Amino acid sequence: MFKLTSLNLNGIRSATTKGVEAWLAQEKPDCIGVQEVKAQAPDVAGKFEALADLKGYFHFAQKKGYSGVGVYTRHEPSDVVVGFDGGEFDAEGRYVELRFDTPTRKMSIISSYFPSGSSGPERQEAKFRFLSVMYPHLMALKGEREFIVCSDVNIAHQQADLKNWRSNQKNSGFLPEERAWMTQLTTEGGLVDVYRRLQPHTTDDCYTWWSNRGQAYAKNVGWRLDYHLATPAVAEKARTEHIYKGEKFSDHAPITIGYDMSL
Repeated sequence: MFKLTSLNLNGIRSATTKGVEAWLAQEKPDCIGVQEVKAQAPDVAGKFEALADLKGYFHFAQKKGYSGVGVYTRHEPSDVVVGFDGGEFDAEGRYVELRFDTPTRKMSIISSYFPSGSSGPERQEAKFRFLSVMYPHLMALKGEREFIVCSDVNIAHQQADLKNWRSNQKNSGFLPEERAWMTQLTTEGGLVDVYRRLQPHTTDDCYTWWSNRGQAYAKNVGWRLDYHLATPAVAEKARTEHIYKGEKFSDHAPITIGYDMSL
């Protein structure tokens, strides 16, 4: 069983003070895709290059303490691809792809951090620009290899994916245009929302993010923002899912899916 986790760290320095490495040592995933590393190469060097015997590969943002993604793996990749658009979003550290290719198979594990648009109109426009370049990138990739994207997509797709869907229909993360993008990706785009393949009907149990405001976590007023998005052949191999809420490493919970395959 190939065990893959996705987790928005909300800062690697913060998450490691809250026990994430001990949890990884206990859970022993094959790979973990992390988002919002919020660190640069000098911050990671000698401290976070490896976690619990997993070796990290990163895409850092140019701006300090901002964004950044990584994949930690116990398997040696055949290639590492850092960035995807060669411009605006590569400067923000939003995409790293580890390739595990063999003579008979092409396979990638990707960590991507989609922009949040909640801070204002400018960032929402940036989010739409990101979606417009990410879609064709994933379609081109799908034409040549199998993959799983571990991602904080910053979009709740359906009403079941957030507690207060009625009051959030005009808010970033649940806008009609964002939801339509997810629908397109998982219908004509042909990618699979792996959690929903395994758990098509959950609501309260599916959330992976809670606001730090008020009693959101205590009252489980959450959103499902964290996804495994996979090509169909890989998604069919998914067998188990678990959203871990026993400890709080960040404002997101890690989502782990077990796939009946090996790298």
